[in-house]
Amino acid sequence: MASLLIMVAVLQYRWTKQLSVATEARIGSTLQPLMMRWHLDFYGELSAICVALQVGPDSGARDNWNDYLRRYVDLSHAPMNHESVENIYANPDLIGNVYIWDTSYRGRARLLRLNADTAKIEISSVPEDLQPLLARLQAKSSSLSTGLRAWEFPDSSAEKRSRGNDRRASSASQRADKSSGWQFDKNIPAIVHPILDNDGRSLRHDTRSSKGQNQVDWVVIILNLDHIQRRILPDLTRRYFSGPEGLEYKLAVIATGGTPRLIFSSDPEFPSNNHTAFDSRMNIFGPPPESVGGHFWQIIRNNESSRHEEWRNFSAPVWFPVIQYTSHDEPWMLLLQHRAGPLEAIAASIWRRNLITGSIVLLLLTVDMGLIIFDSRRAQKLAKLQLDFVASVSHELLTPLTAIYCTGQNVKDGLVQTRTDSIAHGSIITTQARQLIDLVKQVLLFASTENGTNRYALRPLEVLGILQCVRKNVAVLVEGAGFHVEQEVQAGMPYVMGDLSALSQCLQNLILNAVKYGGKNRWIGISALVHEAENHHKEVRISVQDHGSGISSSELPHIFEPFYR
Repeated sequence: MASLLIMVAVLQYRWTKQLSVATEARIGSTLQPLMMRWHLDFYGELSAICVALQVGPDSGARDNWNDYLRRYVDLSHAPMNHESVENIYANPDLIGNVYIWDTSYRGRARLLRLNADTAKIEISSVPEDLQPLLARLQAKSSSLSTGLRAWEFPDSSAEKRSRGNDRRASSASQRADKSSGWQFDKNIPAIVHPILDNDGRSLRHDTRSSKGQNQVDWVVIILNLDHIQRRILPDLTRRYFSGPEGLEYKLAVIATGGTPRLIFSSDPEFPSNNHTAFDSRMNIFGPPPESVGGHFWQIIRNNESSRHEEWRNFSAPVWFPVIQYTSHDEPWMLLLQHRAGPLEAIAASIWRRNLITGSIVLLLLTVDMGLIIFDSRRAQKLAKLQLDFVASVSHELLTPLTAIYCTGQNVKDGLVQTRTDSIAHGSIITTQARQLIDLVKQVLLFASTENGTNRYALRPLEVLGILQCVRKNVAVLVEGAGFHVEQEVQAGMPYVMGDLSALSQCLQNLILNAVKYGGKNRWIGISALVHEAENHHKEVRISVQDHGSGISSSELPHIFEPFYR
């Protein structure tokens, strides 16, 4: 039995542990798709702008700057339809400014601003925050293939990997689908695209330099970071991470790097100084462009990452190639933490609750099994006592019946001749019959007491009268056994409430036991005294004593148990 309980306890522990792991996996399998949908919608907001300006796969070979100006004006004045199909409409509030970076005007570059209000192209000074970006684009304007790789961080081995770069540029161009060729600057933020430098594209056709035909200019879209922080990200957060009682998760977007920068946070206190305090983290910029081939569809096909711990730290499926200013990646990270606390703590709490519940159930099962064992043994013991009781009663009944049978047999055989013999035999029969009747009455009294059907007739009784009744009933048996009885009754004894028959029977049983087990001294003492109880109430104590061996102290607790002898 103990081994069975130990086995159940071990299995229960393993099951609760597996349930805790399954709970975490279920949370991860729910959370990761939500984060991906959040990311795809965010990416779709930016991609819609690229689609609206219509810089196609030919990098604007058939367009001029006025075409871009007209599209930008149409986009700025077009009414927004938020009920249209998701990510089809472009949000003009997301655009801060649109520039054309003319890299070959009279041998030097100039910045042109597309003014949607006046529908004109204006020459603009270079803002200070755009200088690093424009310098990078200027350096990557020698050809379209070079422009498509403007996101790469320049190093000494770049030329040695030109063939590999062409392959990565081809992979990078696949990442944005309809937005192919667009590249992202995380510091401003901005998205840029190289456009072919053909004749008829400038404001003044006679002011172009005589550079090669492969020279490219750039469309530069400055994103409205304030609108992203105040509208786009909060709306996406509410869309995917809200419940009936508000946001279920704390969310933050962090720009990593030497000095991490907070882009957005749903709660002022999140994240704390410890940026590792999160449940799940996603690299918004996704994997490096050289590993992008088929990566999105692999994530869609394979959800095994949710079953393991990978959902806690993974990369988004798709993004623009990100312009690198350092040799290592500094992506934007999406951080999530459940409002109720870390998911590990929640899963551990569920595990502890399940373990405690299971332990209580196991404890109750153990107690139940113990009670069953105890009751079964007690029932076996009670059955044995009942058999002993039946045997004892049968023996007690057999004695008077045998005496009556023998007396009757003597009369039948004609051994009773005189009146004296008849009186003697009649006395034997009546004595044994009275004993037999008393035994039957005791059995019936015991049965009625056990069934609760016996009702006592309580009335005031004199103690001396009770003792006289008892001694009269047992006088023949006591005198016949040769016992001497001493009686001591305190003077002024009060009346007691009781049933005369029940009290008499009880005292008779004690006297009969004294006769059976009183030893060789043949002495019985009966006393009645007034005794003061603990609650200061007075009670009458009647005692029956003998000089026999007595009852062992180990058996005293059992004397009132049914059938115990």
